[in-house]
Amino acid sequence: MEIWQEILGRLEPSVSAQSYANWLQPLRFSHVDQQRALHLVAPNESAKQWLDTEYKSLILSTASSLALEIDAVVFLTERPRPTRSASAQQAMFDFDRPPRLFNSKYTFDSFVVGSCNEFAHAAAQAVASNPARTYNPLYIYGGTGMGKTHLMHAIGQQLQSNYAALQVVYVSSEEFINEMINSLRYDGMSSFHQRFRAADALLVDDIQILGSKERTQEEFFHTFNALHNLQKQIVISSDRPPKEVNGLVDRLRSRFEWGLLADIQAPDLETKMAILDRKAEDYSIKLPHKVRIFLATHLKSNVRELEGALTRLMAIASLAGSEITLQMAQQTVRALASSEDRLQQRTVTIPMVQKAVCNEFSLDPKELRQKTGRSGAFPRQVAMYLCKELVGASLPEIGRAFGGKHHTTVLHAVQKMSQLCRQDQDINSLIHKLTDRIN
Repeated sequence: MEIWQEILGRLEPSVSAQSYANWLQPLRFSHVDQQRALHLVAPNESAKQWLDTEYKSLILSTASSLALEIDAVVFLTERPRPTRSASAQQAMFDFDRPPRLFNSKYTFDSFVVGSCNEFAHAAAQAVASNPARTYNPLYIYGGTGMGKTHLMHAIGQQLQSNYAALQVVYVSSEEFINEMINSLRYDGMSSFHQRFRAADALLVDDIQILGSKERTQEEFFHTFNALHNLQKQIVISSDRPPKEVNGLVDRLRSRFEWGLLADIQAPDLETKMAILDRKAEDYSIKLPHKVRIFLATHLKSNVRELEGALTRLMAIASLAGSEITLQMAQQTVRALASSEDRLQQRTVTIPMVQKAVCNEFSLDPKELRQKTGRSGAFPRQVAMYLCKELVGASLPEIGRAFGGKHHTTVLHAVQKMSQLCRQDQDINSLIHKLTDRIN
């Protein structure tokens, strides 16, 4: 303990007050092992990963400067202690515990709606407004991090708000499986049935986990029937449609397809930018326009990755004691990308932009490079703007690529398009479409 306090005392004046309070002070000393490794306990897994990347070497070098016998730093997270006996475990298993709470951040108001998810969002709102009268069951599916759990929590909270007496049960499929196993083990199936079949609304996340688990599927089948026959609302989420869930028995698959299947697609460019704007507003930070475009175009997989990148970017800016910059965003994306992603990542070039613009406007590439002629004037301005935004080329470099245009001509095109993007929705949509296509 004294070793860690000594290291903390040396670190405090060497980092910003905010960094010290956010990352170093919450660490708790655990022990120093025989290999002279200092073990510190982080508040959670996310903090552990960040500390491991950003602070391990700093702590180790500080220990060295203090001549402490520390050769390594290991970050841990708090873990629940295992139960010592089956009887103790049985005593801890509470069949009558209060229902799981919903995340207050996951509401319909905080859900950013775009063309990729508007159908699922509308269906979820309909269910929350009129349970068991519109779509029953509602089956929401989509890839990881697309917003399925967000909608599930939003439905649950809206149901509780609209119908105070409604018994709403939200559970993940993994929790459903574990509860059933414990109920069988400790002769508590009657309590298990009471918990799930007495629900007025049952919300089950990640139903694909039930695939190939025949005994659990059998139990869920009877639970589903009991609730559906009593006209109780059932909402299910999955990472794939029912017909693609491996190991799912036919009678469950057919029941999932009784109601409405609503899919959530990967967010398009406009939706990703709207999500970044919403998150930046929530955190009361200023997100530069170039940073917003860069993150939206280079992070393609899911919403969760987008939010994680912004959180990391905020942390980097906080550590640096400066505002968020494009360079910080580039570093963040590189850090988040896997080795395979880096190999597949394309570098946008001026010819790529020119080709995309010519395809959009059905132009010959020569027309973009002509010194005179109005037919290609607007497409040329669009291309110049995109070359500046996506390629980051200098004004003279862009001018040379478009038939030797003067840099002031390029500047005029960039400024004009930037203004039109803010004022004209059609042009703004065109720029987003081209940006998504080029990347």
